[in-house]
Amino acid sequence: MPTSEEGDNDAPQDSNPIHTVRGSTMNNASNNRPLSPSSAYQYPSTARSNASLETGSSIPTVRDPSRGYDVDFYGHVRDDIHNSGRYFRYAPSTDSLVAQLETKRHRAPTRLTTYGPTAEQCDNGVASLSNDTLVGGSGTTNGAAATNYASWNSAVPCTADEIQQTFVHLTNAFGFQLCSMQNMYDHLMIMLDSRSSRMSPLAALHTLHAEYIGGPDANYRQWYFAAQQDIDGETNNIENGVSTLVDALEAWMNSMEGLSNIDRIQQLALWLLIWGEASNLRFCPEALCFIFKCANDAYKPISQQQTMEVAPEGDFLNSVIQPLYDFIREQSYRADGQKRERDHAEIIGYDDVNQLFWSQDTIAKLKLQDKSKLMDLPAEQRYHALRDVRWVKAFSKTFKEKRSWMHLAINFTRVWIIHVVAFWYYISANAGALYLSTDKDEAEKEVPVQLSIVALGGSVATLIVLLACLVEYVYVPMSWNRAGILMRRFTFLVPIFLLNTAPSVYCLMFDRTSPFATAISVIQLLISIASSVFFAVTPQSRLFLKRSQQDDKRKALVHKTFTANFPQLRRMDRATSMGLWACVFGCKLLESYFFLALSFKDSLTAMARMQVKDCSDPIIGSALCAYMPMITLAFMTLMELILFFLDTYLWYVVWNTMFSVAHSFYLGISIWTPWRNIFSRLPRRIHAKILAVSELNVQCKPRALCSQVWNAFIIAMYRDHLLSADHVAKLLYQQVSDISDSQKTSLEEPTFFVAQEDIAYENEYYPQHSEAERRVQFFAQSLTTPMPEPLPVPNMPTFTVLTPHCGEKILLTLREIIREEDQNTRITLLEYLKRLHPFEWDNFVKDTKILADEAIDTTLNAALDSSTCEDGRSATSSERTHVHKDTDDLPFYCVGFKSSAPEYTLRTRIWASLRSQTLYRTVSGFMNYDNAIKLLYRVEQPDVFVDEKKTDLELDQMVHRKFRLVLAMQRYASFNYEERESTEVLLKAYPNLQIAYLEKVKGDDQEDVYYSVLIDGHCPLLADGTRSPKYRIRLPGNPILGDGKSDNQNHALIFCRGEYLQLIDANQDNYLEECLKIRNVLAEFEQGTNTSPYRKPSKSGGPVAIVGAREYIFSENIGVLGDIAAGKEQTFGTLSQRIMATIGGKLHYGHPDFLNGVFMTTRGGVSKAQKGLHLNEDIYAGMNAFERGGRIKHVEYFQCGKGRDLGFGSILNFVTKIGTGMGEQMLSREYYYIGTQLPLDRFLTFYYAHPGFHVNNIFIMLSVQLFMIVILVLGALAMPVTLCEFNPDAPKDAPLIPEGCYNLVPVFDWLKRVVISIFVIFAVSFLPLFLQEVNERGFLRAITRLVKQLLSFSPFFEIFVTQCYAQAILSNLSFGGARYIATGRGFATSRVPFSQLYARYADSSTYFAIRSFLILLFGSIVIWMPHLLYFWVTVFALILSPFVFNPHQFALVDFLIDYREFLRWLSRGNGALHASSWIGFCRSKRIKVTGVKRKSTKTKEVQSKANFSVVFFTEIVMPVCFACICTIAYLFVHSMPDGNEKSKTSGLTRIGALSMGPIVLNAAVLGGCVGFSVLLGPLASLCCNVKFGSTVAAVAHTWAVVSFIGFFEALYLLEGWHFERALLGLITIASVQRAISKAITVLLAREFNNGESNQAWWTGRWYGRGLGWYALSQPLREFVCKVIEMTLFPTDFVLAHFILFVLFMVCLVPGIDKWHSLMLFWLRPAKQIRHPVYTLSQRQRRIRTAVLYGIVLVMVCALLLTVLVAPAVLGPHLRFLNNLPLPL
Repeated sequence: MPTSEEGDNDAPQDSNPIHTVRGSTMNNASNNRPLSPSSAYQYPSTARSNASLETGSSIPTVRDPSRGYDVDFYGHVRDDIHNSGRYFRYAPSTDSLVAQLETKRHRAPTRLTTYGPTAEQCDNGVASLSNDTLVGGSGTTNGAAATNYASWNSAVPCTADEIQQTFVHLTNAFGFQLCSMQNMYDHLMIMLDSRSSRMSPLAALHTLHAEYIGGPDANYRQWYFAAQQDIDGETNNIENGVSTLVDALEAWMNSMEGLSNIDRIQQLALWLLIWGEASNLRFCPEALCFIFKCANDAYKPISQQQTMEVAPEGDFLNSVIQPLYDFIREQSYRADGQKRERDHAEIIGYDDVNQLFWSQDTIAKLKLQDKSKLMDLPAEQRYHALRDVRWVKAFSKTFKEKRSWMHLAINFTRVWIIHVVAFWYYISANAGALYLSTDKDEAEKEVPVQLSIVALGGSVATLIVLLACLVEYVYVPMSWNRAGILMRRFTFLVPIFLLNTAPSVYCLMFDRTSPFATAISVIQLLISIASSVFFAVTPQSRLFLKRSQQDDKRKALVHKTFTANFPQLRRMDRATSMGLWACVFGCKLLESYFFLALSFKDSLTAMARMQVKDCSDPIIGSALCAYMPMITLAFMTLMELILFFLDTYLWYVVWNTMFSVAHSFYLGISIWTPWRNIFSRLPRRIHAKILAVSELNVQCKPRALCSQVWNAFIIAMYRDHLLSADHVAKLLYQQVSDISDSQKTSLEEPTFFVAQEDIAYENEYYPQHSEAERRVQFFAQSLTTPMPEPLPVPNMPTFTVLTPHCGEKILLTLREIIREEDQNTRITLLEYLKRLHPFEWDNFVKDTKILADEAIDTTLNAALDSSTCEDGRSATSSERTHVHKDTDDLPFYCVGFKSSAPEYTLRTRIWASLRSQTLYRTVSGFMNYDNAIKLLYRVEQPDVFVDEKKTDLELDQMVHRKFRLVLAMQRYASFNYEERESTEVLLKAYPNLQIAYLEKVKGDDQEDVYYSVLIDGHCPLLADGTRSPKYRIRLPGNPILGDGKSDNQNHALIFCRGEYLQLIDANQDNYLEECLKIRNVLAEFEQGTNTSPYRKPSKSGGPVAIVGAREYIFSENIGVLGDIAAGKEQTFGTLSQRIMATIGGKLHYGHPDFLNGVFMTTRGGVSKAQKGLHLNEDIYAGMNAFERGGRIKHVEYFQCGKGRDLGFGSILNFVTKIGTGMGEQMLSREYYYIGTQLPLDRFLTFYYAHPGFHVNNIFIMLSVQLFMIVILVLGALAMPVTLCEFNPDAPKDAPLIPEGCYNLVPVFDWLKRVVISIFVIFAVSFLPLFLQEVNERGFLRAITRLVKQLLSFSPFFEIFVTQCYAQAILSNLSFGGARYIATGRGFATSRVPFSQLYARYADSSTYFAIRSFLILLFGSIVIWMPHLLYFWVTVFALILSPFVFNPHQFALVDFLIDYREFLRWLSRGNGALHASSWIGFCRSKRIKVTGVKRKSTKTKEVQSKANFSVVFFTEIVMPVCFACICTIAYLFVHSMPDGNEKSKTSGLTRIGALSMGPIVLNAAVLGGCVGFSVLLGPLASLCCNVKFGSTVAAVAHTWAVVSFIGFFEALYLLEGWHFERALLGLITIASVQRAISKAITVLLAREFNNGESNQAWWTGRWYGRGLGWYALSQPLREFVCKVIEMTLFPTDFVLAHFILFVLFMVCLVPGIDKWHSLMLFWLRPAKQIRHPVYTLSQRQRRIRTAVLYGIVLVMVCALLLTVLVAPAVLGPHLRFLNNLPLPL
């Protein structure tokens, strides 16, 4: 229950001097002097910026001002591992054990006989290692257990000895590894200790066994009945006579309750031992269930034997896990490590392997090598037969993740039904002009026809469902049962379709006006509505299911258990969910009808009745006259449909935001909540919600307790340099002397709590808008929300923070922070950080100076006190001051240190690392859990710490019991010197930090052998600099089979301890005040216990699997891009998740979520790991938990820090990763299960919160493209005809003026509304962030942030990001290739060259933008309206955004030097290989389609050839369709009379000639070039090898540009110098050439990856290129490629110069670089980045280069502009050209 605010409302001042605030307040000696930075800095609440953390430094003893005595803070680093009370020793001699582990690979059979379950088994007389040797200390095991597992030491159902004996016995029986056994023993004991700390040991054992094995929510129990294992009576205590599932469940519960405690321990130990060595099979939870059942069945007779055969160590891994691992690995990788060229549909992945064990039928098919069936063996023999199972023949695909858009048809069928059918109803009701009589009177009588046409919406809905059923045949492998279900659907759907369609045939063809027809149409409409509603509401999986018999119910239990066991919502939450969607669709349907459908009626009528006359073409005749208006209307209707979809998302964003804000008011976290006084009541809330004093007999007054927590919080911020000493003095609780009795002291509360209510004083306590202000405000605000009551520290559950690490920066080096990154960087990292955090830097410098001065004073005292001056006087303070004056303090302010000693340089490195996105920041932040637990333990139980000598030991032991931080450093063994040194800094600063890494060694057979290894700071250093491991567990092979992160997490998961996990990324942060709330967060998992944990409670919503929390994006103020990225994370991670968790739509997103360890690890782990498919690995764990009954919650009172990408490139890399990952999600079986089984309201929540966002982005960009097509076709329609004059006062039947005109005014009005709709949809995207800011920071802060973003061109960025999202998904669904992209989250201060930006974004955005630019230019010339300005902004955003957000893009000299680099980029790569070249850019685009020849690359992963059936639509059909549309528009214009009386050539002939002409001429030139190079190339190679190839290529490319210009001029001439007609022709020709190029590319063979064939073409040397026999066929392929490249080169040349010209004009604006930097970095001019410093010769050389290439740029741009403008001016006057008899 949430705690009430029970505080010390009337509590008197605490005057007891005993209650000096521990851990916070200054001691009495410091009360008479101001707080110095050095003294506060030594407060050991965190190891950040500690001067003694440098490698090799001595461990300091510091004075803790909170305790008043010396504390050896890092003293436990000196502890030998033998004396550690936290970790068990493995053998009497640790060194001997290490030697043993190093020398063994496959151990010979060793008897580990120990105490068995019975006394008789202990007397077998077999010599073995003792229990104490294996696990315990040198003393008794009970003593060790009492120290390490304090709650499991008395009145326990099984002693630690008995548990240990069970582990050893199981290890001997099955051959588990020794290290794995020790690891799992510690794992189980810590779990039992955690449970028994808050319940009785017996209850702890029972509940733990129930969660793992026997309880209603245990995955094993659910699998047991779903797979019908209870039917096999020989394997359990349930009799064969059980007839129903209910009886079977009752028998199971009775059996579980009848188990002995030692049996429960045995089953838990066996499960953990299997799980601990399962490696990658942990992703297959039901496979582990089957293995466990086989092992458990086999162990029952073994446990009853007097003697048993001891299995060799590693036997379980070799015989059971290894064959399955080998099968999984061979699906994706060859024996040599190269990845197989298989897409997901051809790979039997983890899910396919796992699903074999879902069904009794598939398990029964498992065969042994002798072809006998495994399940025919007796139950106790099956385990030993597992090594002989033919796994290769056992598995098959259970879901085909084929790369196709058709996945959306089945996964989101109900979305299409709702929108398409509603759209049909709306449009068909207003489209009478299409199907009613042209006679007005007759049309009014045709009501049946209108109703019947509208009623065809039911037929549309049925067709969509039929399509989804057909798609299921493609993706779901057929079985008799599955085929029967689908055939049953067809038998119902076909009659329903006929029932909805047949009346329309009657009403349209036989009876259009009679009352009987009206009745038929009304009934048809009712049936249509009923059909549509039924199909929209009912999940596909539940369509037309027959009443199942008992056997069918058991089979259906599989999917109900593993794919549709969705957690139930509370009644209020379900009502909220339904209310949300009622509001969304209520507003949407009303607004869409009046604004979209009804307003479309006039334009539809105008186009439907338009009849174009007088058009003719020599080839196609007058066909376009009839069809052009209908073609235009078809695209307009399609545009309406896209807007209809977008409209829904708009209303979803609005209402989702409103519901979330309303919920925040309910929780009390809004600053507008009137009843909170968040600061004045803060002390009482700390006492009521943070401290667990209600259950403890604490004698201290509440004020004394709260003061310790508050002071620790304040000093922690001071140590992070967020506060100055003056601020701290005003914020701390102070001890003051009592006026009446000087011997007594009392606590004085800081005035801060009261003054915050007064605006005049609110900024005295910390800098305004600072990090300190934010932390204090959120801490106070968060305590106003409902929070579960915390347990005392000894009773809190144990948890682990798991952080995967691969290549992220650990700790910044000195070189990285004080030197520029590269030649394009104008500022060092340290200088940039100093300008971002000036206040914190000043505090750091003051702190450092004080420490340095103290060191100097110590040296001077030693020197001066032992000597005298020449005149015999002692040295005075003035002389010492003179010495200090000679010291220059400038280095402190520049680099933070004066001495190069490691203790000073390391401080600066740490200061910079804590303000960057480094692993050190993450570790130091989350190690605050350590400090928080110690603080809370001391505050709540001061009586325990009477003996100060035992205080540190007691605190450390408590922290060891409750908290672990594990780094999954997969690359640790291969770290370079810098990385290893940084890791050692971490381990010395935080010795309890644990690192799990992978070790690869050569085995006896020279094969690679992999180990999972765990170390911590207590592990001794070896001679080679490595540390002796705690655990070293052999793996079946390389565990990194996927994209890395999920495998990294999985291998480290076995080293996590406790009941709960927190998953953290390596770029996060945490704070002491947030860590104080950890007990409240963990309490969110607790559920009410029943009498028996094996029986399901009557009212249970399912176990809590995940608890999500807020994130604060600490990079939000670092420029406009950082702020935009932070805003998106803020709205999604906080505002959206707040309401998503309430209505059941929240999933798992990786961080900073807390996970139920037992629930998640028994259901496949914390992520999924199939390469490519599970790129966004975290969300699959959320979907898996959601499908299996796990509830997912979200808390508002806890938040962690999170860094986001800061540069344009890194943000878009992240966007690409998310977009391609979403493309893979759409292929996955999880989307199929959720989309076809969830109830409607929850399905809509899932859809719009996850895939709907990305589908909406696709629709947005599709709407832009469709708008361009509409304006192209509409412009072509309007250009040659006479348009009617618009008179708003004229009646509807008034004659059109002038006579014979065409009325397009309604169409133009519709076009304006379309623009408004798209603009509103885009503008609403800013609403969530704005309301979130208003809600939590106030209106002024919100409007300030919004205005800053708008003035910084954030709309440009948002448009570009939308295109990148859409392109990423489209590209992934077409070509695949989803992979993890290292985004690089450093500070974006470097200028990126133009050529690099152009190559990076040309294919994804620029080409699309330039096509849109040309069409929009044509449309603006023909039908200009101001509304088109929005699309002009869109087009320029897509073209210019990469350059607008490039640092120092408009520095003139740099820009012109950059132009030189661009010209080099265009020309190089043809004579010799170059990493950055235009030809490389072309080849990379082509390789996505053609793939790479495997033998031409040395990399393990190669680009596969795209599936023809997939790319046929995107690479052939779509470009051909676009070319046809452009051609139709051109032909229509060309077929209309233009006043030219000369005979006209067909437009089709002209377009064909002008499109193919350049291609043919380029092919001819290339033929000449290849002949020239073959003849002279080998000779030229003797003298000018590189230059020859480059020269020939340059000549050919120059010809291509000249030819391009020449054909454009020819088109200009043929169109009579009419620019708009020439522009339309150019658009058409470009589209035709694009379609030809793409079609040819699809048909090409694979590419050679090394680019040798390109060089061979230009140099003429085909020998020695490594082409082999391909040298015979490659020249022909290369010729085709070169023809395509010759078409592309002039396009890139002209397009790039167009962009350069625009940018060059901007560069000429005075002071533009300063204003651009202000926009980009949000730094005032005084703090902006300085200009780079060059020598005189460098400056002169740069200026000469800039002048030279500036002239070249001006000349080229002037030439291109002349080519464009001159014909328009001079052409009409060149009469001799106009009179030439031209053939076209």
